[in-house]
Amino acid sequence: MSNPKFSFKYINSIAVPAIVSGVVEPILSLTDTAVIGNVSINAKEALAAVGIAGSFIATLGWIFTQSKVAIVALVAEYLGKKQLDKIIGLPAQMIAINAILGCIVYAVTYLLTIQIFKLYNAENMVLEYTVSYYRIRALGFPLLLFIVSVFSIFRGLQNTFWPMVISGCGALLNIGLDFALVYGVEGWIPAMHVKGAAWASVISQIMMFVLALILMFAKTPFRLKIIWKIHPELKRTLAISLNMLVRTVALNTSLILSNAYATKYGSQYIAAFTIAFQIWLFFAFFIDGYASVTAIVSGKLKGENNYIGLHQLVKTVSKYAVVISVVLSGFFFLFYEKVGVFFTKDQEVIGTFQTFFWMVLVMQPLNAIAFVYDDVYKGMAEAVTLRNTQLIATFCGFVPALLFFDYFQFQIFAIWIAFVVWMLIRALLLHLKFVKLIKHNT
Repeated sequence: MSNPKFSFKYINSIAVPAIVSGVVEPILSLTDTAVIGNVSINAKEALAAVGIAGSFIATLGWIFTQSKVAIVALVAEYLGKKQLDKIIGLPAQMIAINAILGCIVYAVTYLLTIQIFKLYNAENMVLEYTVSYYRIRALGFPLLLFIVSVFSIFRGLQNTFWPMVISGCGALLNIGLDFALVYGVEGWIPAMHVKGAAWASVISQIMMFVLALILMFAKTPFRLKIIWKIHPELKRTLAISLNMLVRTVALNTSLILSNAYATKYGSQYIAAFTIAFQIWLFFAFFIDGYASVTAIVSGKLKGENNYIGLHQLVKTVSKYAVVISVVLSGFFFLFYEKVGVFFTKDQEVIGTFQTFFWMVLVMQPLNAIAFVYDDVYKGMAEAVTLRNTQLIATFCGFVPALLFFDYFQFQIFAIWIAFVVWMLIRALLLHLKFVKLIKHNT
């Protein structure tokens, strides 16, 4: 490779820790799914409830953590300019805003929990389980916003190692607590069913919060001292965050609709969809570990005005991301008949899952390309481009495709066809935009 900065070793030094920290959330969700799916009482309803509540929590996370894009991009850009001292107080102001926002979101959604999950078509026992799980699990939401902010600071500094350490510790604790609290420990801990899975997540997030706080002070130049004078870059940061918020609302429109339609088709469909979507998220976070190299490095390259290097970076990372997606898909194809069994013993759910899971696997290379281009524009803080692309992909792609194929009774296949259309539009529009960007700047 002509540019030694983008060697395989260099990319992996960023990508591998990013992959480890990135896949923690889907691994935890998969663990919740597997543990809950194998409980002895009302497993199908419990699995559906965790899937619905987990999807809503993921939606909130994606919506309200969009300041991470701005923090990563600005820290990386000023690192490239060798002017970090000029934004030393900015992260503390963003963290303070996020902390207040997290508490408000928890309070509002707690009061409206029943109404929210009725919109997901949850009812009876599924609704009861969903509400009890969410009201505990969402206690960790304000902590999540802080943790994500600290991770963003490290990523902007081109360091993915410490986020990996924090995420790994949280994952190990969460998995252990999942088994202990859901199933119980005879003579010590009573079985808590879905509530146990929720408490496992909250406790692990508390530990991650403490680690993130300690490492931010020990390993970065940034502190939590609030400077009351508004930082000159705060307006730009909030503008990026607002545009990314709009983008994420559009993105999550697709996720909310997919859960609502799967629930409408029946409990076996939402349970099967929950398993498939958790695996989809695992793929997404794993592949995005490589794709995120473009987000982490592109801001620095922008600060250096190095668009030739940016083009080379995107070409190289795209190849790696596609290869990784093919390898992962091949692995799951190899064990196709056993995947569903790992998550549940319900034969109706397993049978439904196996009819459509192949669609999740074949779309992964397309996802890889879309993720790379998503991340390069995140790294350059081009939030308007990302916003407009997502709006088009959702409302001119996903929604019409879902409604069309649902009308013709494709049922669960309608959802996954819509996802394919959605990702295709995102990848194509961002690719064309990137080609123009490189031509204009070189």
